[in-house]
Amino acid sequence: MTAPIPVRYDAFSTRRTARCAVRGPGDPGGVAELWLVLHGYGQLAGEFLGGCGALDDGTRLLVAPEALSRFYDARSSLERHAEATVGASWMTREDRLAEIEDQFHWLSLAHAHYAAQVPADTPLTVLGFSQGAAAAARWVAGSGVPVAHLVCWGAALPPDVPIGPGSVLGRTRTTLVVGDRDRFVTADRIAMERDRLDAADFRYAFERFEGGHRLDDATLRRLTGR
Repeated sequence: MTAPIPVRYDAFSTRRTARCAVRGPGDPGGVAELWLVLHGYGQLAGEFLGGCGALDDGTRLLVAPEALSRFYDARSSLERHAEATVGASWMTREDRLAEIEDQFHWLSLAHAHYAAQVPADTPLTVLGFSQGAAAAARWVAGSGVPVAHLVCWGAALPPDVPIGPGSVLGRTRTTLVVGDRDRFVTADRIAMERDRLDAADFRYAFERFEGGHRLDDATLRRLTGR
């Protein structure tokens, strides 16, 4: 039998178009806070931003960058793509590190664009939901951009991000949020994550609400202090 010919992969950087869903004041001078909100796996930016309405008090500029990889929902018929649900993903295990780097640069570009439109002292909050929480934490840890508040919702902090006392995240106000009926973030997983963070002397707030793997209006308002 002939031995299989090994396959080599060559990597290239290529131009592509990305998008953000945005809501908030039309006048940049009326912006008191800038929020980057990152959707979960299988969602689109506009859909996710619609669920963040509790944050829109007329003074917050809410920016939802959309992950770079879109796909048809596997539950949709391949013969009915015109009606199929479309979602997006921040990364998969395939070529993982390259996807993480791509998402990092995309988030930096999105932030720079909107930060340039608001006063320089406008505080920045970064909220990541589910898969978007890992993307949010990695960006906050490595971007060099001052972040007033990191919110990781329905997910743990990624284990590859430094959380020690001298780390960026160790100096950043961080809140973990989870629903008491979240089927992905079970009580055992929560306990393991909190043990890991406590062992690293990582300071964080922990919020729970009644519900599943979703956003919650009352909790969103509570995070803003209003």
